[in-house]
Amino acid sequence: MSNKIYITTAIPYLNGQPHVGHALDFLLADIMCRYLKTQDHEVRLQIGADEHGSKIFHKAEEAGIPTQEFVDQNWASFREFIDILNRSYTDIVRTTDEDHMRRVQEIWKKLEDHIYKGTYEGWYCEGCEAFVSQKEYDELGGVCPDHQKPFTKLSEENYYLRISDFKAQITAAIEKDELRIVPEFRKREFLNTLADMPDVSISRPTKTLSWGVPVPGDDTQVMYVWIDALSNYITVLGYPEKDISDWWPAYAQVIGKDILRFHAGIWPAMLLGLGLPLPKTILTHGFITFNNEKMAKSTGNVVSPIEIINKYGVEAFRYYFSRHVSTTDDSDFSWDKMHRAYDGELKNDLGNLVQRLSTMANKYEIGADLTRDDILISLEQEYNELMQNFHYSDAFDLVWTQVQRINKRIDEEKPWSLAKTDPKELKVLMINLISHLRTVSRLLEPFLPDTSARITEIFSADTITPPATPLFPPIEAQQ
Repeated sequence: MSNKIYITTAIPYLNGQPHVGHALDFLLADIMCRYLKTQDHEVRLQIGADEHGSKIFHKAEEAGIPTQEFVDQNWASFREFIDILNRSYTDIVRTTDEDHMRRVQEIWKKLEDHIYKGTYEGWYCEGCEAFVSQKEYDELGGVCPDHQKPFTKLSEENYYLRISDFKAQITAAIEKDELRIVPEFRKREFLNTLADMPDVSISRPTKTLSWGVPVPGDDTQVMYVWIDALSNYITVLGYPEKDISDWWPAYAQVIGKDILRFHAGIWPAMLLGLGLPLPKTILTHGFITFNNEKMAKSTGNVVSPIEIINKYGVEAFRYYFSRHVSTTDDSDFSWDKMHRAYDGELKNDLGNLVQRLSTMANKYEIGADLTRDDILISLEQEYNELMQNFHYSDAFDLVWTQVQRINKRIDEEKPWSLAKTDPKELKVLMINLISHLRTVSRLLEPFLPDTSARITEIFSADTITPPATPLFPPIEAQQ
């Protein structure tokens, strides 16, 4: 693996405010970035915003403000949310940036041998900003499963990207894991989709949509949102005027399962048309339900990530959504589950352990023995294997078993009794417990960076002093 690593997130569509699906993109990429930095890699991490398209234009009209002002306001909310999540990003791109728009037009020109103009007659979902085939329409009963709205019949002249030029290469790359799709079952699902994937519309008439990047040489068309948005991963690196080979191909691209078809179908076709290598991995996470029901604004069954963070704090948010939410499968959130995780695990298992062990170390005058910090070599090997294969929630579970193990060892070996009967054995036990916790803290860093830093600081001092305030103070359950 190259020492230089590039990670990307799916840029959110700025027709609304941040939701927990966006949080998974940001959080998983941040965990990946932090872990790789512990392995001495130089990492670039991209974030950004998808700001063109009909949904945004219509939302701005409804709000009665200029479209650019509308996306500026929404971007401010996303940027604040990303910063709160403790992101380690290095690069920011917005699709309304002049540099991005200029570079996208150059990309279009480079792809012209694979672009043709034709008339589209068929079905379209404005919510997805995507066209669907007649076969998909029939299988779905004419209704988009993600937006619960009927597809619209369209007839218009558009430009098309000839996916058929690259389908065999994309299929071979995925089958050989040269373009790895994680998890494996989504790879199999997508290969079935790819087999029937038609050439894709990459523009819309300006009479239908004016809010977009103009097609070079044709002022009657603007670029369709996906070719505009997908290019962000390389325009932010300076492509095409800059050599991006130090960073591209991406080590991993983090996306939700609903946009896999675009990232594993359209995007690789674009890259092959440009003569660029494919990303190494597409890490695909699932959806989050709320109280075991699909989140939908129409039913009011939604939860804001900001609301969760405001109540429980960012570290607790990171804890729940990286341990109790599967890295790759659908998962559920409820206020009751969140509170039980906070109160029974963060506060009791970890918070009380830090308070308890630091209090005893202070009382028995045991300082940090920094030479005994890697006592769990086999644990770290298993942890590294899980992290390198993107099994983040499993890696977190592995570390948490050690938190519970330290608590159990304190209860069973009773340092307070040894203090009366065998001071030498007490010192050995305390040094081992502290060393064990320091190792755990180090492995927690990608998941809980602030908590990890605080534990390391407490247990690295010559004189260990209990924290003045608990790591995780009591919080009342949501009513």
